[in-house]
Amino acid sequence: MEAIFQLLFNELRQSTRASESNCRDVAERLTAEVERTCAQSDRIQASGKMDVWATKLARHRLKQCLDYYKLGSVGGRVELHSTLSAIVYRYIAPPQGQLSYQARLHYIEDFLQIFYAEALNALRREAMLSATFSPRTLLEVAEYMAFTERYAKRRIGLPGGRSQQLVILRAQTFSKQQPPETSIDMDRAVEGTTPDPETNRQDPSTGQVREQIVDREPDLGSDLLRETVIRELIAYLEDNNQRECVDYFVLRLQDLQTHEIEEILGLTPRQRDYLQQRFRYHLTRFALSHHWELVHQWLDVDLDRNLGLTPQQWDDFLASLSAESVELLNLKRQKMTDSEIARRLGCSLSQANKQWFKLLKQVWEIRNQPE
Repeated sequence: MEAIFQLLFNELRQSTRASESNCRDVAERLTAEVERTCAQSDRIQASGKMDVWATKLARHRLKQCLDYYKLGSVGGRVELHSTLSAIVYRYIAPPQGQLSYQARLHYIEDFLQIFYAEALNALRREAMLSATFSPRTLLEVAEYMAFTERYAKRRIGLPGGRSQQLVILRAQTFSKQQPPETSIDMDRAVEGTTPDPETNRQDPSTGQVREQIVDREPDLGSDLLRETVIRELIAYLEDNNQRECVDYFVLRLQDLQTHEIEEILGLTPRQRDYLQQRFRYHLTRFALSHHWELVHQWLDVDLDRNLGLTPQQWDDFLASLSAESVELLNLKRQKMTDSEIARRLGCSLSQANKQWFKLLKQVWEIRNQPE
């Protein structure tokens, strides 16, 4: 397993901005997980190809971890949540029968918050971490999210030679436990009150939901930045007379399916596709020009983090720039105003902004290019 550890450690050092000690800790935990999986799998043991399987499992875990790392803490959460929501969607239903789309989403949200806590406890237990361990660095967050996805997809043996994914079994159990006629106002649950004092005393459901919410430790800074980005993007779209894009964006925030968006807005698939392209155009302009600092800070890819590039990518990027572009980058690092930068470069404000837009677009493409 020493070779597996070195493979993981070296790749994490090359592909992330995490410290050496942080990369070492994560590599050790992933190596231990690979070793444990190989030892517990009858199929791998019988194959006689332990080294081949160990390398394959290690690379798979490494890719998962790096994929979540590149998405960032916010993008990673969205990706994980979307992946698990799609798996459990059809299995989340209370005993009383049919649910509306929005009601089902609320059930899924409640279930996944419980499941995330279970996955963290499983990581602590299997990696022999302390009971108070929580992911702190971006690499640890990525490790946790990748582990949660693998944990959710574990196959559990059932009678009759069948098997099922763990997260589906948990979702089915969760649904069966829901009281048949309970309706909870989530806002009142957060406040810990209901309009009817009698209901507040007799119905334990509100207290249980409140307990789940309060026990969570949300990233308030990230949540605040997200809300600011949403608010500023909507204001930008309205200022540019793009009310249809605002409507489309608001519906996208609700995770509605494409056909549902088309039905609500009264659009044909072709009209919706055109609107989507228009929205993406304005989204790019917003993210790389008008509010680039806010968006990059939210995505954890600001200038202090080399715009989200790995050390090797950053060196290659700098080597490809002209002297004027390097100077522009340095002036931006010094937090000069746009007018001061234009004066130092000897060009108009519009020209300086266009040049910066091109640089950010180039970095964006590097950061999101496939392996």
